[in-house]
Amino acid sequence: MEPLLSLRNSLQEKGLLGDGASGYGSPDEMMLLSSGPKSHLATFSLLCGPSTTRILIRQPSSEVISPATPHSPMNGDIRLTEPSMIAAELQQWNGHSWLLQEKYGATTISEILRHFCPEEQIGFDQRLGTIPITGPFWTGAFAYDLVQWTQPIGLQYPPKENDLLSVVWRIDKCIIHCKEKDMIMAYSTNKQWTEAVNISLAKHIDSEFAPAIKPSQPPISNCTDEEHEQIVETIHSAIKDGQLYQLNYGRTWEGAIESEPWEVLCHSVSSNPAPYSGFVHVNDEELALICASPESLLSTKDDIITTAPIKGTRPRGASLAEELLLREDMISDRKERAEHRMLVDLMRNDVGVIAKPNQIWIERFDVETYAEVQHLVTRVQGRMKNGLDAFDAFQAVFPGGSITGCPRTVVCAAIDELEKQPRSFWTGSMGWFETKTNMSSWNIMIRTAELRRDKNGWKARVTAGGGITIESNPKSEVAEAKWKANALLRSCGWMDDDRLSIPRGDLSVHSLPIEGDLKSAPISNSIYTEGFKQNSVLLIDNLDSFTYNIAHMICGLGYDVNIMNGRRNTARSAKEIMALLNPSHVILGPGPGWPEDSPLTMEFAKMALAGELPPTLGICLGHQALGIADGWGLIPSPSGPVHGIPVECLHNGRGLFVNLSEINMTRYNSLTLLSSDDHANSQFHIDATDATKSLVLAIRSEAHPVFGVQFHPESVGSQSGTLILDAFLNSQAHG
Repeated sequence: MEPLLSLRNSLQEKGLLGDGASGYGSPDEMMLLSSGPKSHLATFSLLCGPSTTRILIRQPSSEVISPATPHSPMNGDIRLTEPSMIAAELQQWNGHSWLLQEKYGATTISEILRHFCPEEQIGFDQRLGTIPITGPFWTGAFAYDLVQWTQPIGLQYPPKENDLLSVVWRIDKCIIHCKEKDMIMAYSTNKQWTEAVNISLAKHIDSEFAPAIKPSQPPISNCTDEEHEQIVETIHSAIKDGQLYQLNYGRTWEGAIESEPWEVLCHSVSSNPAPYSGFVHVNDEELALICASPESLLSTKDDIITTAPIKGTRPRGASLAEELLLREDMISDRKERAEHRMLVDLMRNDVGVIAKPNQIWIERFDVETYAEVQHLVTRVQGRMKNGLDAFDAFQAVFPGGSITGCPRTVVCAAIDELEKQPRSFWTGSMGWFETKTNMSSWNIMIRTAELRRDKNGWKARVTAGGGITIESNPKSEVAEAKWKANALLRSCGWMDDDRLSIPRGDLSVHSLPIEGDLKSAPISNSIYTEGFKQNSVLLIDNLDSFTYNIAHMICGLGYDVNIMNGRRNTARSAKEIMALLNPSHVILGPGPGWPEDSPLTMEFAKMALAGELPPTLGICLGHQALGIADGWGLIPSPSGPVHGIPVECLHNGRGLFVNLSEINMTRYNSLTLLSSDDHANSQFHIDATDATKSLVLAIRSEAHPVFGVQFHPESVGSQSGTLILDAFLNSQAHG
């Protein structure tokens, strides 16, 4: 049993955790638990003392942000919006209730947090040097539905007006368990509280106890297994049509429970320890959150941001031999590796939004094993641009890509269409910010139970799901969602432990070789999204989730980059943009859907073929646009979509492939130009195909320096990607 669990009960009885009468603060509760053995994932646990200050964010009225009109992102109907205002409340505890102190509105979460959470000027008198927290900090939880302010979309199924979207407390009293030294220490700016806690700590005897969970009537799922399988097939259809690459679908189980929230938490920590577990109880809202998450959304330290996407799942084995076989099967499984690679590329992109140019790298790649499952996990790191902070980092990566899919904007809209209900706090985040040091740590709230109380008692909702790719097996996806839900279904009393034969084991971490060869040396080049710079590389963003990866790679090769959105309505035509920026090169970026969905990209493609552009490169959708502009046909790939998979690229050694031998490049595409078509009147030569020689992987114009590639040179799976881009940017390919 985690030491802070039994300690919490003792302090609760003495009124030191906020019973409303002791004068220390409100009865709300917040606890962050790094359950299981010490590792790079789990270093300390945190029991918050009573708070007197909190921030609440609620869903605005329909007059401020109305539900989106019916449309189908799954079928390519993407409706981009400008961000609406969101209001937050700062509240103070007066000894009896929370009182409003200030309201503040903004269009981003980061603006709200920066307004209400200024840099702290005081610190804790005593602390352990191994613990990062140095003084008062902010902690709480954010609902997934705040996606309305991190992605340019409106929801067709938004939360109800005034539904709670976030609660964050200022904490100046806490107790920390340092796992490395196995020490418990009180941190506070309130000496009276600290002394009282220290007296309790001196007398406290840690107790082992088995939390008793009361059996409850089975929950109701929002879909049957057959309906779940059909949803997987529906996602497959959207992938084949080129609308998306991967989508994470969530299935829910809801019902009444007989146990109290604290009992559910204790059972969860005991039976399913995880490094990013947590407990939230918002007393006056009748809301409790129990989280047993293995996944980190982000952490910040100094100017380094870290995110650790999880994708790839297998159950534990009944024996060591069976477990090793399951682990090797996961590591070598093409679908699992593609799904994971896709998320690594996505999170590199998200970190890239706020990172210094060319300052992103892969720190480690592991298999992490938990009580009932094992996962593939990669740690992506980047160095934040000057002037940015942990709030900007949160805004850039929320919600986590592993629980949405990619391309990010499209799948967030498609998730809303498919799930037909708000996600609430599932796949949101729980964690903390410290403003004095700019440090933070936030999880992704998977393996989470959301409990709400009404006059009849507590009701719980558990949601679980998985990332659906073109190679997902519908029955396997249903089984995986159930694996992930099982632990919390038992903790809610909905499943009897005795009926289960699921293998279980201890937490552990197993390192793997890092994929990719990212260069992260400091450079002087820059990325511009406004205040554009003339005579630089112009990169057209087509709503893809990898655009910033391309931009950072270009910077690493010594060029400045202007990123311009090709899917939003722009007041300027391609000719006007050329006259304004006079770019040295033009890159027509990748993206979901069909090239005609980006009129600006098609306009640039036609200009390129007419010789009206500087050297031009089309990547995936941009490559397809060049082919269409030259009269080629574009069809769904006869061999099926390929996403996140490095494939053999058979080339002729010309154009972009000069001095390259055999190469494998990562593909993300569902549509293709066919090499078997009659291209007698085309100005393009085919420089590369796939191994079947039927799919076009690269084209080159005879008349002008114009190139197209049906692969992603910037992916971690494209070992020669930097050489391809370098050949385009210098004169070698244009001779």
